Amino acid sequence: MTPTRKRRLFAVLFVLLGVGTATGMLVYALSDNALFFYTPTKMAEEQVAAGTKFRLGGMVLPGSVKRDTQSLGVHFVITDNDAEQDVFYEGILPDLFREGQGVIASGILRPDGKFEATQVLAKHDENYMPPEVADALREAGHELPTEPGV
Repeated sequence: MTPTRKRRLFAVLFVLLGVGTATGMLVYALSDNALFFYTPTKMAEEQVAAGTKFRLGGMVLPGSVKRDTQSLGVHFVITDNDAEQDVFYEGILPDLFREGQGVIASGILRPDGKFEATQVLAKHDENYMPPEVADALREAGHELPTEPGV
């Protein structure tokens, strides 16, 4: 093999190694950001394992919000009108968070069965409901309080 061919071969191998490394790093980075979306009913049906990171969506059950007086902790229940899931969140809730409204919470399922949220997103105006929540409620055969996205 001539020296020119050797250099070309090493250059091609180096480029392939670089592309493979970059692809591997990209897949690893995106795997942490790809969270599944569940409603309380789907969560119960699929028996989500403790320690699993995912997004939980539904409506905040009226009368379920309990605020801790000593910290920023909040306990509330998310429902899809068929099943309910207890949620704990430590932090400042969005201004639009309130009972009876649609929310999506990102976090993990604790071994005691309670969902520990790391982020809570609330609807942004009077006529909007997160699309995942609206679709899940429609699939469950429930009437929506307002038409989402209008």
